[in-house]
Amino acid sequence: MKLTRKVSLALFDPTVLSIASIVVFFAVISSAMLYSAANGDYSPWALKQGITFTVFTFVMLLLRFIKITTLYSLSYYIYGLCILSLVIAELIGYTTMGAQRWLRIGIINVQPSEVAKLGVILALSRYFHARVYSDIRKINFLIVPTIIIFIPAILIFKQPNLGTTLIVIMISITIYFASGVNKWLFIIPGIAVVSSLPLAWNFLHDYQKKRILTFLNPEDDLLGAGYNIAQSKIAIGAGGLFGKGFLKGSQNQLSFLPEKHTDFIFTLLTEEWGFLGFCIIMVMYMALLFTCYRIAFNSLHHFGKMIAIGVGTMIFLHVFINVGMISGLLPVVGTPIPLLSYGGSNLVSVLMGLGLILSVDKSSKNSTIRLY
Repeated sequence: MKLTRKVSLALFDPTVLSIASIVVFFAVISSAMLYSAANGDYSPWALKQGITFTVFTFVMLLLRFIKITTLYSLSYYIYGLCILSLVIAELIGYTTMGAQRWLRIGIINVQPSEVAKLGVILALSRYFHARVYSDIRKINFLIVPTIIIFIPAILIFKQPNLGTTLIVIMISITIYFASGVNKWLFIIPGIAVVSSLPLAWNFLHDYQKKRILTFLNPEDDLLGAGYNIAQSKIAIGAGGLFGKGFLKGSQNQLSFLPEKHTDFIFTLLTEEWGFLGFCIIMVMYMALLFTCYRIAFNSLHHFGKMIAIGVGTMIFLHVFINVGMISGLLPVVGTPIPLLSYGGSNLVSVLMGLGLILSVDKSSKNSTIRLY
């Protein structure tokens, strides 16, 4: 009886209602777009996406009831499991489209690199929480968190998965900055990274080099490497202000639009719903990000603050990179857009991240909780 009452009260919590409403909104839009991508068929994408949304939205709500102290004590173990899964994927992972990124569990394919983002966020949040401000500003105290970042980053880069590698690093830099790391310590590594770009070129795979060259000269190979971006721009432009209408996108219906159910699903939405549909979706993302950063601001402890900032930044980076990619403003790096693109691993990681944020929000309403 008490458990039922707690669950009922939790569902009417303003933050829970806010995040759950946004998730339900995206569940409906994503399923509709996947239905359209399949030319008016629930298979093979819309039905599976709907099931994943249903199951893991419930998991997201359950994560709210996990005590923040439990998350704190389990952070390093979760990070370790993420590293183990990346190592297993490296050794015996399932290979598709030239990348060894997946673990096959029965009929389910799991992409460990997606969940690894949460592992890095938890591990860094715990590390910086346990350090006093004066220690954080010393360079020798940054050796451990740097190792925490680069172990998964190297494993993910080897798959190869450059986009996710960059996202892991950028999330980590944001947590560094928010934790109070001396700003001057960002300058020397920044100069080193920029200086090493010509050398890094030699370590890129041929398809990665081609993507960058296509970004710089998109008109050079419109029927080859530049085809995806060219078709994406045509679809976006064809949508106009109000779009062509649901199931009426010619680029989609005539199969000109590539990867229309994953990386380019936002292009499909813009063609059918136009600039107005684009603006509505962006407003919903802004509302979700505002909620994440509000929870971070209101957190009573550094651990929860860093989790909320990390998850919020993860969502922001995916949206920013995907929108830049489909519009030709950034190179194509194969980054899905959160809560819209088809793909269980990314969807699961985002919903679980939101569940962690709900746990942080719940702990912020209990001033008696202490983390050591």
